[in-house]
Amino acid sequence: MKQTAVGIAGAALTSSTRAVFAAEKKVGVGVQLYSVRDQCAADLPGTLAAVSKIGYKAVEFAGYHGRSAKELPKLLDHNGLIACGTHTAFETIQPANLDSTMEFNQIIGNKFLIVPWMNETDSKKEWSERAKLFDDTAEKLKPHGLAVGYHAHAHDFKSIGGISAWDFFFGNTSRDVIMQLDTSNCRDAGQDPLAVLKKYPGRARTIHIKANGAGPEAVIGEDTINWKEIFSFCEGPGKTEWYVVEHETSKDPLDTVKRTYAALQKLGKV
Repeated sequence: MKQTAVGIAGAALTSSTRAVFAAEKKVGVGVQLYSVRDQCAADLPGTLAAVSKIGYKAVEFAGYHGRSAKELPKLLDHNGLIACGTHTAFETIQPANLDSTMEFNQIIGNKFLIVPWMNETDSKKEWSERAKLFDDTAEKLKPHGLAVGYHAHAHDFKSIGGISAWDFFFGNTSRDVIMQLDTSNCRDAGQDPLAVLKKYPGRARTIHIKANGAGPEAVIGEDTINWKEIFSFCEGPGKTEWYVVEHETSKDPLDTVKRTYAALQKLGKV
């Protein structure tokens, strides 16, 4: 698939911002916009400005709130932001839809296409079909500098015939398929996120860093996850490219992502 003229223009809009990230040695830090979903729905430009003012340099989309692919790069560039990923529905990576999905993401300058959800099933046949789809998709995306991945939810760790669905899926996909672990969802499933990461080194190119174990308002550093070991692994054998901040339950979402950013500053991550 050839990149369209619009796509080239969109990529150019964020080229200066990307150059900064290319020079950075640290794992990048972005924020999943689902954290501020109501604010995005009411005022996407204002919310992007707000997260940029906090200090974030990247966002992972969870819907586009009626904005076209042509509009989004301008909004990002205006606020000194880039796309560090997007949560794209399972249907969008189906063969009939993949070309348009690729084009959309090329235009907005995003290379990580992460499927956020697949229905729970205990059918190994269905999981095998999913694994083949993701492998085939990864092969089609690779020549265009794009990658596909899957995001963790608690039900993905349920056993199907003596093995977790998560292990069955990632054990039957190539290393090109990204494992976007969500630290809190993993914990909610009774799993140790560090152990899961160590089982699949190099595959969590992006990871959702989400507090767990200290109530709905707690942020990283106030909870019970061993962040020192998580960060150490991600910045070493894990080869993680993006920490994606997510917080789903706060009464004041913008304040919570701000507090998370401050916590990451104290830890030397931003």
